[in-house]
Amino acid sequence: MTNPDVLVVGGGIGGLGAAYALARRGLAVRVLEQAAAFGEVGAGIQLAPNCTRILDDYGLLDEAAALGVLPHAMIMRDAVDGSELTRLDLRDLERRYGHPYLVIHRSDLHTMLLRACERAGVHLRTSQSVVAYANTAEGACVTLADGRREEARVVIAADGLHSVARGLLSDDRPVSSAYVAYRGTTPTASGRGAEVDLSEVVVYVGPRCHFVHYGLRGGGLLNQVAVFESPKARAGEEDWGTPDELDAAFERTCDFVREGLPHMWRDRWWRMYDREPLMTWVDGNIALLGDAAHPPLQYIAQGAIMAIEDGWVLGEHLARRLAHDGTVDWPAVLAAYQAVRPEHCRRVLTASRAWGDLWHLDGTSRRNRNALLRERAIDDYSFVDWLYGPTALEPSEEPPMFTPVPLASKADPLTATCGVRRS
Repeated sequence: MTNPDVLVVGGGIGGLGAAYALARRGLAVRVLEQAAAFGEVGAGIQLAPNCTRILDDYGLLDEAAALGVLPHAMIMRDAVDGSELTRLDLRDLERRYGHPYLVIHRSDLHTMLLRACERAGVHLRTSQSVVAYANTAEGACVTLADGRREEARVVIAADGLHSVARGLLSDDRPVSSAYVAYRGTTPTASGRGAEVDLSEVVVYVGPRCHFVHYGLRGGGLLNQVAVFESPKARAGEEDWGTPDELDAAFERTCDFVREGLPHMWRDRWWRMYDREPLMTWVDGNIALLGDAAHPPLQYIAQGAIMAIEDGWVLGEHLARRLAHDGTVDWPAVLAAYQAVRPEHCRRVLTASRAWGDLWHLDGTSRRNRNALLRERAIDDYSFVDWLYGPTALEPSEEPPMFTPVPLASKADPLTATCGVRRS
């Protein structure tokens, strides 16, 4: 391959997903990854029906299901007393949306997409650090740290939270939530892992903290995540999110949650950032994708899914505008992508922030939230219909968001709402 049709900068889940979506349509695609090897850091990831629908379209769903776990229920509990607040029946959810809810190890999903790219003929390069982007008369180019240039008709910037390409469109910076995530996996053959029902995805929501667990790798691993607000971060200190803060944040939680903390990896933690919604993603022949365009907080588990959706939408619009001679109407493809994706992802970013606020309430607000969630009918999908249905290809296909429910009681009226307003 000399100059490819498309350069994808970034070999994470979003970049590989986009590369596959375009290569399967017959384009010559090159991926530039800055690391010395392709790989993913982290543990579990949740894939809702709006993602498994795309994996099914790619012919990858059976492979993903074999690598992961198909849970039967998603349950929310109070982290202080351990009581159940609400649940989703994930088998009924699959019947409603036509595709399953799947949990999988991030590295397994990444490796699966990498293999798919290899089969599709994607040109994969490592140790390629991109420092600048520019449009050209024939398309777009990137400059690498060693001074070399790579050119293509279109460049897709999937270069993450600290995207260089985003600087073409905005001078904004990542926004710290002051929350920190600790993760850990443990075998399920004995001990803690053997005690947990792996047919469930469970989140314990607590005052300025929450705890999540579910199974991975066919039930061979238990994945656990502990998230909390860092007092050091709020105070402006540099050394924030340390293990002592982890233990202190969960002092008020129930026995089950506290007993999970020793199983966290304590030599690493993830500080949680997002960015303000960006409504323009395309600059000439350069387009943002994934966290470069829309890094969210993780509360509705849509970060990687949005990135996979971005690539699928590009591939679908490419297919509509691919002539018999192999030429592509790229301005139309990028315009269609720009027309539909930013608004959807704005909603996800905004809803993620609001959902995190709801999870982390204390005092009277916590009690009101718990009462509200306990009243929810198990077959009420109004809060997820806008997410889990088919991915929109046109703005007119984007469903309305849910109507917020007041988080209030007669004795103590509050102005907080459960989520974000319809927009």
